[in-house]
Amino acid sequence: MSFSYPSQSSLAAVVPTAGGQLWIFGGEFASPNGEQFYHYKDLWVLHLATKTWEQIKAPGGPSGRSGHRMVACKRQLIIFGGFHESARDFIYYNDVYAFNLDSFTWSRLAPAGMGPAPRSGCQMTPTPEGNIIIYGGYSKQRIKKDVDKGTLHTDMFLLKAEGAGKEEDRWSWSRLSPSGVKPTPRSGFAVAAAPNNRCLLFGGVHDEEEEESIEGDFFNDIYFYDIGKNRWFPAQLKGPKSERRKRRRGRQAEAEAAGGEELQLPPPQGPQEIVKEVVAEDGTVMTIKQVIPGAAEDKDRSGSEEEEEEEDGALGQPVEPCPRSSAMVAVKHGVLYVYGGMFEVGDRQVTLSDLHSIDLHRMEQWKVLLEMDPKTQEWLEESESDEEEDDDVEGAEGGEEEEEESSEEESEDEEGEQQHPAVQPGEAQAQYLARTEQYWLGLARSHMGPEAKDKKVLKVAHAMAKTFYEDAIQMS
Repeated sequence: MSFSYPSQSSLAAVVPTAGGQLWIFGGEFASPNGEQFYHYKDLWVLHLATKTWEQIKAPGGPSGRSGHRMVACKRQLIIFGGFHESARDFIYYNDVYAFNLDSFTWSRLAPAGMGPAPRSGCQMTPTPEGNIIIYGGYSKQRIKKDVDKGTLHTDMFLLKAEGAGKEEDRWSWSRLSPSGVKPTPRSGFAVAAAPNNRCLLFGGVHDEEEEESIEGDFFNDIYFYDIGKNRWFPAQLKGPKSERRKRRRGRQAEAEAAGGEELQLPPPQGPQEIVKEVVAEDGTVMTIKQVIPGAAEDKDRSGSEEEEEEEDGALGQPVEPCPRSSAMVAVKHGVLYVYGGMFEVGDRQVTLSDLHSIDLHRMEQWKVLLEMDPKTQEWLEESESDEEEDDDVEGAEGGEEEEEESSEEESEDEEGEQQHPAVQPGEAQAQYLARTEQYWLGLARSHMGPEAKDKKVLKVAHAMAKTFYEDAIQMS
């Protein structure tokens, strides 16, 4: 029997059973004025073959909550964390529940070991072995009456299933200490399984409290986590392959003409700024700025090269999704799709309805499948503020290419660990930071763009240096 699914926020998991099923548990309804809250604890399944909803009633499930995470692992739905909030109080969870897709029964798991602190909005990713990775998240604590302190978690855990093949798996927690370049602290990021035994993280927001206001830095970068190597590395757009080939051919021709002498390549072009203006229904003009890092290009091009470039779609400004949080992502046949999300302009929150894609094997360029239509945007909060939010575009290294360039890809893939200044024997963290601070400042600035505030760039640079130092000491 089919039902109409009530409107609420929650997280979903997809399984291939019976032509595909979309499972949803819980979520939150909040009134527009923020005075009424309701947290659901119901379980629904959308049968994709018939496009009908069905409510599954089974006792013993999690309490009402939102901000939790749910994944399909083997023949179970695994739920972790979340929070429950009312107008007066709140509570965060770190409990784990399993819903058996064969018996339609709930069970609360009691994993051995020390697990994550209570949180919501974390990354939850199943591995091919049937284990689950938990990363990041957000929680807050009440430090005194009417004063709360938020925490962005950056730790990482493995929820391991033991006793495979038995009637009931035994689960255990263990803490992971990944190497590489980790994502900067953030919440509201999206995650998905990626090719080559990896998972990816896209976007998010980092909120900074300044006196009585909260300022959010939104991201549109991609980070990969290599499950087998236990290593993070950021992704970088390589540009269209035809353009890379032309640059190599041009350099080879110039080298031959110069008799093999070393060439002085022209400096890279400066960053390009793309400005989009969106007019709201009330007449407010909202400006979205994107700073795209420049790349060195050959200025002299023949007519045939220009035709080749046109065929590959490389003409025009680089296109990227604007920085955002709470986007929906999916990976199909090695292609990442990013839909919608939210960003802030002053005191206003704007929902997005655009759709982008990028080939994760090539990592050449984003494609716009559906542009943002200003007429369909929804203002979630009313405000008189005309403040503009300049969103920074982040980028870094990583990614893959086709087989003919696999060796080049492997060397680039390892750069996330090898390119940074090494820690000298016996060097204290403060000494390492003093010696390498300018390097980390340059790296942070290249990630965050020229519009980022110096204060924030300094914080990110110190965090990156601290993380690299601690990883190097741990591995030594």
